[in-house]
Amino acid sequence: MDRLTLSYVWKQKQIPVVLRRTGRGERIRVRLPFADDNRHWPQNGRRTAPEWIGGTEAYWELPKAWFNDLVDRALLRYGKIYIIQPCREQEICARACQKARGHECQCSCMGANHGAGNDGSWFEVSDTFSTRWGVRELACRLLTTR
Repeated sequence: MDRLTLSYVWKQKQIPVVLRRTGRGERIRVRLPFADDNRHWPQNGRRTAPEWIGGTEAYWELPKAWFNDLVDRALLRYGKIYIIQPCREQEICARACQKARGHECQCSCMGANHGAGNDGSWFEVSDTFSTRWGVRELACRLLTTR
């Protein structure tokens, strides 16, 4: 997803946004539409208080374990929520395709790796299945209630 779209989603103020971070010790970040109870609502009666990070792009930081509950409650309260999360695209190909000669390709890569060989980045499961993961990127999805 391009940076402009992610920036727009993060900065808009009508729909709650949660940034799911996966690094060790990283907490989730949440932006909520303004409400008088925003300091207490994310906490939901738990002992730990959310941490407010002020500034131009102010947000709450919450424990990762609160993610599912927060998303469920935001859907009930607001009817929708953006989730921004890291992802890596998986590529699937085959050794026969990577070593192929000619132009005919019947592999799921649709010819993207046809005859290119294996540069060591592919994990070969069998003669007919190789896989590799792309670079880590951020993806955004909008969940809405039915």
